Amino acid sequence: MVRKSFLFKGIVHRFIAGDTLAEALPVCEALTAKGFLTSLDYLGENTKSEDEAIAARNTYIEMLHTIAKSPCAKATNISIKLTQCGLDQGEEFAKKNYFEVLEAAQELGNFVRVDMEGSAYTKTTIEIIECAWQHYKNTGTVLQTYLHRTPQDVQTMIKLQARTRLVKGAYLEPEEVAYKDKSKVDEAYVECGKELMQKAFYPAFATHDEKIINTLKAFAQEEKIDKSRYEFQMLFGIRRDLQESLLKEGYNVRVYVPFGVSWYPYFTRRLAERPANIWFIVKSLVKG
Repeated sequence: MVRKSFLFKGIVHRFIAGDTLAEALPVCEALTAKGFLTSLDYLGENTKSEDEAIAARNTYIEMLHTIAKSPCAKATNISIKLTQCGLDQGEEFAKKNYFEVLEAAQELGNFVRVDMEGSAYTKTTIEIIECAWQHYKNTGTVLQTYLHRTPQDVQTMIKLQARTRLVKGAYLEPEEVAYKDKSKVDEAYVECGKELMQKAFYPAFATHDEKIINTLKAFAQEEKIDKSRYEFQMLFGIRRDLQESLLKEGYNVRVYVPFGVSWYPYFTRRLAERPANIWFIVKSLVKG
């Protein structure tokens, strides 16, 4: 009903760049023409078969080749999920698909970000990144500050010097593995953010929280950390006003651009699992 309803169409188009790569790439081109960086994300996760995972892998590689021919090539990378590479069908199978994507990206001079999924996959994702790093330096991952284990994972990424995106976390998790209190999540974000800013290689701070952004900006100024050493990241369609203002201030700003027919889980996760995001989306529509 939601997918077909005209009532939702405008909202969905605000946050999803299209069903196909052909629809999404011009969005990246328009953003990069303004000075933004972009990360193209083919939506989907938890493939049900090896054939489905191989099809996703082939789409990732197609994305890389298409980006390479585009005016946005130097400013656009891709984000992928290991469960979309077939992690549920087997770790070695998923690694093979992931490594083939990395090989294509390396040949084309591009970067592949591995999105972090639910906590059941966190340990395995970190281990696969460590394995990949032995052969490929054009990859990195995402850490979620609502997880209790994240400070330890921050140190792992600092040791590797792999590019790390920091987020609060959007999956519904039990108390034994994740903070439930927003203030605890925010506190952990700032602490991990400062550690990454000082010691990591080109970290990315993915948040629309102005208070946290301002705290990290102030910390960077105090520590004399140049703006070129990190970037802020935001979702396509959310707080465009804040994206524009950060860009004007001279910060690197990357817009996360999702596309694909599997947008429904992506969109509804931000509503169903974290109901506060309904108000957040309403506010973002009003603020721009």
